[in-house]
Amino acid sequence: MATQAEAPMPPANADLQTTWAYLEEGVDHIMTRLKEGISYSKYMNLYTVAYNYCVSSRMHGNLDSSVGLGGRTGANLMGSDLYNNLIRYFVGHLTELRNKSDFLVDEALLRYYAHEWDRYTTGANYVNRLFTYLNRHWVKREKDEGRKNVYQVYTLALVQWKLNFFLHVQNKHTKLASAILRLIEAQRNGETIDQGLVKKVIDSFVSLGLDETDTNKASLEVYKEHFEGPFIAATEKYYKTESEAFLAENTVSDYLKRAEERLREEEDRIERYLNANTRKTLISKCEHVLIREHAEKMWDDFQQLLDYDKDEDLQRMYALLARIPEGLEPLRKKFEDHVKRAGQAAIAKLVGEGGANADSLEPKVYVDALLEVYRKNQHTVQRSFKNEMGFVAALDKACRDFVNRNAATGTSTTKSPELLAKHADALLRKSNKLAEEVELEEALNQTMVLFKYIDDKDVFQTFYTTKLSKRLIHGVSASDEAEASMISKLKDACGFEYTNKLQRMFTDMSLSKDLTDQFKERIEQSGDATGADISLSILVLGTNFWPLNPPSHEFIIPREILPTYERFTRYYQNKHSGRKLTWLWNYSKNELRTNYLNQKYILMTSSYQMAILIQYNNAETLSLDELFAATSISKDLLTQILGVLVKAKILINEETDQYDLNPNFKSKKIRVNLNLPIKAEVKAEAVDVLKAVDEDRKYVIQATIVRIMKARKTLKNQALIQEVISQINQRFTPKIPDIKKAIETLLEKEYIERAEGQRDTFNYLA
Repeated sequence: MATQAEAPMPPANADLQTTWAYLEEGVDHIMTRLKEGISYSKYMNLYTVAYNYCVSSRMHGNLDSSVGLGGRTGANLMGSDLYNNLIRYFVGHLTELRNKSDFLVDEALLRYYAHEWDRYTTGANYVNRLFTYLNRHWVKREKDEGRKNVYQVYTLALVQWKLNFFLHVQNKHTKLASAILRLIEAQRNGETIDQGLVKKVIDSFVSLGLDETDTNKASLEVYKEHFEGPFIAATEKYYKTESEAFLAENTVSDYLKRAEERLREEEDRIERYLNANTRKTLISKCEHVLIREHAEKMWDDFQQLLDYDKDEDLQRMYALLARIPEGLEPLRKKFEDHVKRAGQAAIAKLVGEGGANADSLEPKVYVDALLEVYRKNQHTVQRSFKNEMGFVAALDKACRDFVNRNAATGTSTTKSPELLAKHADALLRKSNKLAEEVELEEALNQTMVLFKYIDDKDVFQTFYTTKLSKRLIHGVSASDEAEASMISKLKDACGFEYTNKLQRMFTDMSLSKDLTDQFKERIEQSGDATGADISLSILVLGTNFWPLNPPSHEFIIPREILPTYERFTRYYQNKHSGRKLTWLWNYSKNELRTNYLNQKYILMTSSYQMAILIQYNNAETLSLDELFAATSISKDLLTQILGVLVKAKILINEETDQYDLNPNFKSKKIRVNLNLPIKAEVKAEAVDVLKAVDEDRKYVIQATIVRIMKARKTLKNQALIQEVISQINQRFTPKIPDIKKAIETLLEKEYIERAEGQRDTFNYLA
């Protein structure tokens, strides 16, 4: 608190000279010696003197019109007197500060500037309150009348600081901005700097911005011109030099870490002492210098990172290149090619040189190899590329390529769906080696991963249907739940129509069980004991839903089962008149008991094996011709079936075309399975499936054309072909010659016609 005697307060009607002398001493005290304190009474006296002068209506001498306010009268002029004197005071005060700064540079200059700025703005705030009446009335009225260069007292203080101190110091070789930039560079070089000091000086640049249209609004004009512009230029130069030097001596992997670190530092710099509006410009410039200008080197190094599974480096490269336009596109293409090569190499390794093992390839081994490539690269997409859509699409495209075309498939498009269907069949059989249901469900999910990449889904569907029919007929499904789960997955992937037949097959199985039970009940009720020692289970399957072909040759039904056969046929025809039963002996199976050996065995056989073995009830040795005459099984197939029985040592073949019952047959198992697949049957099955696929495709293409033409009425040839491809390619990829052939067929059948005078345009015929 000041101890010297205070000057007496001027009277209310004091003239300008007296009034200002009192006010100036108070203003100077506030602006330069505020730390010494000022009494409340003194502050209120200053306020009152300023107020009294402003409301005084009589004229005083010594008027001044230095800011272009001459010619005004009364109270208006009172305000201009004080306003002009304040300007003169600020100019004088700032000239003094400016002179002291002339010999200061770098951090010393910044410390002086920041200290004086703090003192000046604090004082100006108090002075602003002293002249509240001036601000509220005179300044407001002047501004309302459109007068320029008139400000609230605090704003006036800032304007004078800018004109009489800031610009003077800054214009001398940009001393202020240069000093800040040198400190920032020192920090970039690893030195510790006073960030609070930098922030204080930079904040003053922002405060000095003035929006002439609205002085209450902040303007970044001063900040951008005097600091941001030079700062961005210095940043570009610094990082350009550093990045080039760093890359010349270090690896790309090391550079990725450095670039990531530098970008993080700049983000931190914005938070600590830069204006938030600088973020976009600064980060954009850093991204250009640190990433864009070295993108080529990063792209070139990407393959090496993939080859050596450098996950952390891949993550960094992705994060950096994602910041710049088109930065990721070359990576996506390289990644796609990498996955393709990995897939092709994995299958080539399985197949061996020249495709030596292609025909004997195990479905599980094939599927596992494909999945291994998928899983590894999917993990990379997930972890390193954050599941970015472009990389997901690249992975899908690459997988679709190597799943459908590889060393095992050759030029065939049906090999992959066939092997995948066989793998699914193995999983869904009782004989699978998966102990838990959860494991089986996961294995089925993995199968569906590859299924989505299969082009010819109709081939998979036909093979799967054929395999399912065998599982159901022979009762070897792992569980109904697993079967239902797989069908549900296929339905989700391809729709109801894709799985309609599969679901109908389960319906037939359920109905057949009921039918067998009803037939057995009828036999018991009839009291007819003929064939009572034969236990049977009958499956009646709908022709349209089951991919089963009747035998291509005659078959003589053994007399031992003939009565049961005839009885069931009569029963079924009475129950369902008009339906025709076609007996599928080639899919039926039987169990026979041996009575000619010391140890009794149960032989599990096919119907054809049963028909052959029953002949030995009446003879111990039979020739090929005798067996043919007794069964009507074609000699080619008969020879193969006999080969299986000889291999199992049930029959002995010591003479050409002569087969003897083995009286010394022995087996470790009581139940002996003789019903093993014959190679000819396996090959025939694959051929039949592919024939069925080709037939189905013809009808699918024709039906699609009719559907399109019915909707469009008229369509050009090329547009029709494209529309057919787009509608069908989810199921299979149609060949253009097949589409053209289907169009010709429909022209012949008069579903469509050529438009008159236009050979390449078709009309729909209702």
